[in-house]
Amino acid sequence: MGRKMSGRFIAGMQISDALRVAETLNREGISVSLDSLGENVSTQEEAQRAAQIYHQLLDAIQQRRLQANVSVKLTQMGMNVSPAIARQIASELVDHAAAADSFLRVDMEGTDLTQATLDMTRELHAMPNHAGRVGTVLQSYLRRCEQDVRVLLADGIRIRLCKGAYKEPPTVAFPDKKEVDANYVKLMKILLTSGVYHGLATHDETIIRATKKFVEEEGIDKRSFEFQMLYGIRHDLQSSLVNEGYGMRVYLPFGTEWYPYFMRRLAERPANVLFIAKNLLK
Repeated sequence: MGRKMSGRFIAGMQISDALRVAETLNREGISVSLDSLGENVSTQEEAQRAAQIYHQLLDAIQQRRLQANVSVKLTQMGMNVSPAIARQIASELVDHAAAADSFLRVDMEGTDLTQATLDMTRELHAMPNHAGRVGTVLQSYLRRCEQDVRVLLADGIRIRLCKGAYKEPPTVAFPDKKEVDANYVKLMKILLTSGVYHGLATHDETIIRATKKFVEEEGIDKRSFEFQMLYGIRHDLQSSLVNEGYGMRVYLPFGTEWYPYFMRRLAERPANVLFIAKNLLK
């Protein structure tokens, strides 16, 4: 039952499932970011096993010539065991991504790890042959986000901009949706005029319209950035943007650790509960 419910948001349990979905999306003109679900490992051995899945994915991306990259969490790479272990494992993955002509995105986790994640990304990006091959995620609901944008842009680091979904106090995050959205649009304009290739992760049609208007007014190349969305949400909108000539990438999770991810999707958008319930009853 759980697998049936989660199937809307998750590509499957195995690497082969994710690659099959990736190929289907690529045929539709949609790129993907592959995410092997899991986080907060407690041993170096677990971290190495998680990394091995990503090495397999990077090999497959190169062999199958997929329009794809990978997204990893530092706690899945052993950050809670030792930052040095996570740095070594992540560095080897970025090396592999560069060799495969791909890219590695360091996912953002809770705010207790925000600074550590940014510091690690900057360290990785500064290593030989890593420039342009590793980036991270920033969240517009955090008050610090604009400062972080400017720090990363100074290094030429690619950013995925999202709104953010974790519950945070008003001292850390904007409490009002209007403030979050306004900050997103402000930062979007900074990113799209930076000369660095970024991803705008949003399903918000108001923000998408604002982005399209800005792109038209400023004469920005539609392929100099990409929209990003979650697998299983608004495929119609994804296809529409592709048809309009915009870059589109879908965040494609897979794996047996699907439950926490699935529950976060429901918490972020309660309407998904009703959607799934209706489909289960059909």
